[in-house]
Amino acid sequence: MYKIVIDSCGELPEELKQDKRFSHVALTLDVDGVQITDDETFDQASFLKLVKESPNGPKSACPSPGAYLEEYKGEAEHVYVVTLSGELSGSYNSALCAAEMYHEEFDDGKQIHVFNSKSASIGETLIALYVQKLEESGLTFEEVVQLTEDYIESMNTFFVLETLETFRKTGRLSRLKSFVANTLNIKPVMASTQTGYIYMLDQARGMKKALTKMIDRMIEKTKDCENKIIAISHCNCPERAEFVKSLIEKVAHFKKIVILDMAGVSSMYANDGGIIIAV
Repeated sequence: MYKIVIDSCGELPEELKQDKRFSHVALTLDVDGVQITDDETFDQASFLKLVKESPNGPKSACPSPGAYLEEYKGEAEHVYVVTLSGELSGSYNSALCAAEMYHEEFDDGKQIHVFNSKSASIGETLIALYVQKLEESGLTFEEVVQLTEDYIESMNTFFVLETLETFRKTGRLSRLKSFVANTLNIKPVMASTQTGYIYMLDQARGMKKALTKMIDRMIEKTKDCENKIIAISHCNCPERAEFVKSLIEKVAHFKKIVILDMAGVSSMYANDGGIIIAV
């Protein structure tokens, strides 16, 4: 019996939210002192309104080790944990701490492994789905861990945002760069490094051109498309996600294309209209 624990920066399809082998551990969001738990109660529309109206940058707090520890308990002999990039959040370290706490408290032979996704959002989702596939194929715990770590190393995450305001407010982008980008309608194409940092990969004037460039860059970095699942996460823009899907289908044939709306932490940074893809 196995269990897959994913922090709330990762989105789960509805069917997996109902699957007892999957569980979410919530991060907490803060906008001017208003505390929002990133769980099933999260209201994306009201949250985006708060963020837009605030002159200050929203903040997030990672789950406590205790929150993870509670999810490790139970009948599952194998527990796999997928967290937001360790370069972007303390969620990974919190999950590791909880694993140590569990083994200190219980001597039941349970095997726990924490994966640093080196990604976020839909990237975490793909890792969780990959773990599920391997577990159900009958592989050992050690084999699942090694193959998943290899999968993480091969993954790429890309995104294009409608606005850079949240990045500016949180100090991740200078006011001048944000002003120039918004004034000239320049949309940077961003990506994650192999260690989980974020960097600018390309740029274009206008959203459609930027999304097209994102797909072009994704294809350059992706091999064996027909055997891979590609995932699209959007922040309150399902039509744009479908447009991205159509762009992908024109240039490559993937095994499956998954589209999901963003959860709280992803919405905080992506903002209204943001698109993330992972493969």
